[in-house]
Amino acid sequence: MKFIAKFEELSKNDVNKAGGKGANLGELYNAGFPVPPGFVVLSDAYFFHLEKNGLKERIREILNQLDVNNVEELEKKAKEIQTLIINAPIDAELKKQIIAYYKELCARTSSECVVVVRSSATAEDLPQASFAGQQATYLGIKSEDEVIESVKKCWASLFTPRAIFYRTENGFDHLKVGLAAVVQLMVPSMRSGVMFTVDPTTGDRETIVIEAVYGMGESLVSGKVTPDTYYVDKRTLKIKQKHVSYQEKLIGYRDKNVGEHLVKDDKRKTQKLPDELIVALADLGRKIEEHYGKPQDIEWAVVGDNIYIVQSRPVTTLNKNVKKEGEIKAAHVLLKGLPASPGIGSGPVKIVLNVEQLSKIKEGDVLVAKMTSPDYVPAMKKVAAIITDEGGLTSHAAIVSRELNVPCVVGTGHATETLKEGMIVTVDGERGVVYEGNVKVAHSTKHFEQASVKLKQYPPTGTKIYVNLAEVDKAEEVAQLPVDGVGLLRAEFMIADIGEHPKKMIEEGREQEFVDKLAANLRVFASAFYPRPVVYRATDFKTNEYRNLKGGDKYEPKENNPMMGFRGAIRYVMDPAAFKLELRAIKKVREEYGLRNLWLMIPFVRTPEELKRIKELLEEEGLKRNHDFKLWMMVEVPSAVLCLEEFCKVGIDGVSIGTNDLTQLTLGIDRDNAMLSHEFDERNPAVLKAIETVVKKAKQCGITVSVCGQAPTLYPEFAEKLVEMGVTSMSVNPDAVERTKLIVASAERKLLLKIYDKLMRE
Repeated sequence: MKFIAKFEELSKNDVNKAGGKGANLGELYNAGFPVPPGFVVLSDAYFFHLEKNGLKERIREILNQLDVNNVEELEKKAKEIQTLIINAPIDAELKKQIIAYYKELCARTSSECVVVVRSSATAEDLPQASFAGQQATYLGIKSEDEVIESVKKCWASLFTPRAIFYRTENGFDHLKVGLAAVVQLMVPSMRSGVMFTVDPTTGDRETIVIEAVYGMGESLVSGKVTPDTYYVDKRTLKIKQKHVSYQEKLIGYRDKNVGEHLVKDDKRKTQKLPDELIVALADLGRKIEEHYGKPQDIEWAVVGDNIYIVQSRPVTTLNKNVKKEGEIKAAHVLLKGLPASPGIGSGPVKIVLNVEQLSKIKEGDVLVAKMTSPDYVPAMKKVAAIITDEGGLTSHAAIVSRELNVPCVVGTGHATETLKEGMIVTVDGERGVVYEGNVKVAHSTKHFEQASVKLKQYPPTGTKIYVNLAEVDKAEEVAQLPVDGVGLLRAEFMIADIGEHPKKMIEEGREQEFVDKLAANLRVFASAFYPRPVVYRATDFKTNEYRNLKGGDKYEPKENNPMMGFRGAIRYVMDPAAFKLELRAIKKVREEYGLRNLWLMIPFVRTPEELKRIKELLEEEGLKRNHDFKLWMMVEVPSAVLCLEEFCKVGIDGVSIGTNDLTQLTLGIDRDNAMLSHEFDERNPAVLKAIETVVKKAKQCGITVSVCGQAPTLYPEFAEKLVEMGVTSMSVNPDAVERTKLIVASAERKLLLKIYDKLMRE
């Protein structure tokens, strides 16, 4: 019987004998990916070890009538079985074979031969199950005896408490799941981590998520270190967002031993991977996903500038049912961390600092720990939510909580110190926020689901249909329309409802009152449309309109032509105090209420310099563009049409063409002048040419382009023209939504027929 196989002899089809880890390493190695060489002690060797030592029946007897929810009993039985497997003598011939392969592997390196021995379960990493992190890994192995001992310990790790619990819960027969042991040249990594080719929390398949730590990856998987997290656009390989974490200690190979070491002081707060390696790693991840044809969870290591892949497995925790709540209620944010497992969970806090304290966990509690380990799993199954001080998206707490579909926030830094035993908290695992009290978190998908039903009644369109909104009391009703989000949320009605000029409130020391009132209104819109985007256009009052607010005559100049005066972007640049209040309201809605579907759009931008200064103001207030916070600008001024490339260089995610102002300024016609209204027409060739120029340049810049206004619904041929140009979206008033969807669907079909006819003629 063949007990050992080199990576060269294995493929992804050999899970039944090499386990998930061994089979995938063989697959990657033979596909030409940078995998360190190695071999696998196949699962037949494990079964042979059990048979020869008469262990099968003894293990079955120990597991008979075991209650896996009894933590103490589970611990005791697991330890008993592991001791049996380790103490049983290994067959002499099998031992001889393992040593021979080990020597041959050592001959492939010119430096010191150091290997890692890793467990690989034969049911591991199947599409319907994930055994990730359940079995053991042994680092820094340097002798024949250590290799043999490590292989036996790997076999024994098939019966850790977590592994027994997981198999019981998922219906796997304990004695039919085998275990192979991977023996591989060790990468003495300077940096390492995990990469998901899909966002494991949101399920976004267009985003690659990379976690990175200094040293070897064991500190990351164990949850001892909170990693850097990088979000990369899978299509363009642009880095969308970075979260850099503090790291004090690392696990590394020094002085011929693997151990814990301090990170140098000047490196503790720095980014773990340079941008060029992030991009190179993401590109490699994309290729591995293409090879397998499905999203992957990949372990990697870096030495110098060289990237090594040390594991890849399918992502098995997508598309889980998520527990969500609905109503809007004020809430106080206690903690923020990394969103590890989506959903909402509320209950009393139970702080667990060690395994001995797990017995106090009851059904519906919120488990709070520095980090979790396999011993915590039975308790984790009972709880309403999980919070940890440390760890990232691939820590034990994160992986298990996703498997169990329990809301989880990791890497909070100080949950065990901030939270008090017995206090009631609400955990939002999708946004990484912990609230005080039993809170109905304001991000119900009810209206989205209702809108989705209506959407199915209309022909699908590639062009998104957004809605224009201004009135708070219309949000719930309009959110049920078949729209893709809010493309233009006007600020003016909300500011008017507050009733006072913001500078008056600032002068009276009432800034927070303004922020709170505006945030409360913004929250209604963002909640009603969640998870669809809501694009908030910052205040575009003209000076004559601002003067109508209480106290406005003191702060607003009189202008002969307010339409082309002190409005939009230039106002924020010259007098940023009021604009900063708007930014604080946006930040509050996004961070305190967890409604990250709220974006920002800047109106009436005349120059790239204005946009650059506005972005500086955003960063001063802690708002930065990333994968879930988009910055748009209105294109209403001809200078924005002619110089769009320069605005793109400053950095924006999208533009929205305001057809009213663009027509006004292109044709030189005051849109409020009744005498010239017959000449005011968005279909004018000059206006159409300006729009076409914007669409073309936006595509070249790789940003989205929307059109807001009534023209697409008033003139069907205008909508058809926009579809031909390739606009990303149209934003219309609520009463025009359904009509516009039909017009756009018809226009897209006509365009497809034109393309088809052209291809046939060619």
